[in-house]
Amino acid sequence: MVIDQFLLAAFLASLVGYALLYILRFKNENDRKTSASKVRNERVKNLINNGECRPENRSGTDVIIVGAGVAGAALAYTLGKDALRVRVIERDLTEPDRIVGELLQPGGYLKLLELGLEDCVEEIDAQRVFGYALFKDGRNTRLSYPLEKFNSDVSGRSFHNGRFIQRMRKKAASLSNVQMEQGTVTSLIEENGTIKGVQYKTKSGEELKACAPLTIVCDGCFSNLRRSLCNPKVEVQSCFVGLVLENCQLPFPNHGHVVLANPSPILFYPNSSTEVRCLVDVPGQKVPSIANGEMAKYLKTVVAPQVPPELHDAFISAIDQGSIRTMLNRSMPADPYPTPGALLMGDAFNMRHPLTGGGMTVALSDIVVLRDLLRPLQDMNDASALCKYLESFYTFPVASTINTLAGALYKVFCASPDQARKEMRDACFDYLALGGVCSTGPVGLLSGLNPRPLSFVLHFFAVAIYGVGRLLLPLPSPNRLWLGARLISGASAIIFPIIKAEGVRQMFFPATVPAYYRVPPVK
Repeated sequence: MVIDQFLLAAFLASLVGYALLYILRFKNENDRKTSASKVRNERVKNLINNGECRPENRSGTDVIIVGAGVAGAALAYTLGKDALRVRVIERDLTEPDRIVGELLQPGGYLKLLELGLEDCVEEIDAQRVFGYALFKDGRNTRLSYPLEKFNSDVSGRSFHNGRFIQRMRKKAASLSNVQMEQGTVTSLIEENGTIKGVQYKTKSGEELKACAPLTIVCDGCFSNLRRSLCNPKVEVQSCFVGLVLENCQLPFPNHGHVVLANPSPILFYPNSSTEVRCLVDVPGQKVPSIANGEMAKYLKTVVAPQVPPELHDAFISAIDQGSIRTMLNRSMPADPYPTPGALLMGDAFNMRHPLTGGGMTVALSDIVVLRDLLRPLQDMNDASALCKYLESFYTFPVASTINTLAGALYKVFCASPDQARKEMRDACFDYLALGGVCSTGPVGLLSGLNPRPLSFVLHFFAVAIYGVGRLLLPLPSPNRLWLGARLISGASAIIFPIIKAEGVRQMFFPATVPAYYRVPPVK
């Protein structure tokens, strides 16, 4: 098989890439830290300095959680179950209505099981998902999750995001040591460089303060608090246009469907027993206007001809009903400022393109890590020691792998006028269609069941080498050799900047980070 001839070359290419990135990482590390320190000193002026919270924690709260979305609600239940006194402040406790956050990968479901939250996908008409179907130019291939080693209940789940969140909020609030209230957190309370709590407005407009040894900010992608705790580099790559299709059957039941359309992918997946969610990706930050009918025209003339025939009529019907919604797709690598008394989590901490549906898996994985770090602690009132200890939270590579996969796959799946990018896109589809390890390996990464960064890099360059091999067989020519070189160069240009942004050391060599070996502080 062609792929066998090039796996070694892919491995060597990845090692060269690692070396180059490692050198660049250390070259820029000191400048980045100096810049980050200056930025944080400027931003700390935005924090409140008139708080009166004392280290002895008179408030009777161990942890304040800002936000009760997927991350906040799951974290509240997890910490509450471990006997911590938790106070959750959420801007709006009514059921959210979103067009994303509806697909939980099998790896995320395993984390739900580990946290004791698996019943939150029950009684919400959640649908089991067993893999993906990939469509391109009239061809299709099915990619199944590698679930053979797991219990029969383990699979992906798709559902209405709001129903899932309300189930988790209800479960968290059922614990007597978890207090959940509606309010808008306006700022963090800071004393001598340590976060002591938050200032917030209640639903009635009353301004109050809440104090605790640890404040965890989970206020989502629109976080107004993250600037004091990290260096946010938010990039908007595209927009999702969301529709709900009714009374239709997916070509592959209980599978997510990805159409490699022009100019960018289209997603379909069941989010209830009677509905199919459609997400049309539109590159850039601007989309056709919904109000004047340009969006409906775009969907019917550009997108509809590329939709699988089984879904075409339902797609047109959904457009005619007019329930079209849009959402910007943001990505942001994690770049935190270790801050005594505070921690970031969820989309407030880092984001990736939602194409791969990895956001909830990352959040739940991070909650498991944080829970295990906090369990040995007897006292959280030494903010400096706690901050130093919790730096190890940032050394686990699961999020980096899923983030890098999402960013790289989106760029490969988008159409391009560049011939080398076209070849890479074709090679990716055909590589996955080969089956065997060429399918189960990448899908294992996508599902969160095997979040190993080296495995991802090897498969990514295996796709590139596979594409080069197809160009050079049966007989190479100068033009094909040049196109093959451009394909490898283009693949490197896609993946290496993403890896650099995520952090080479944290992603591939976490054991070399001093924080990896931190032990719980002793009083």
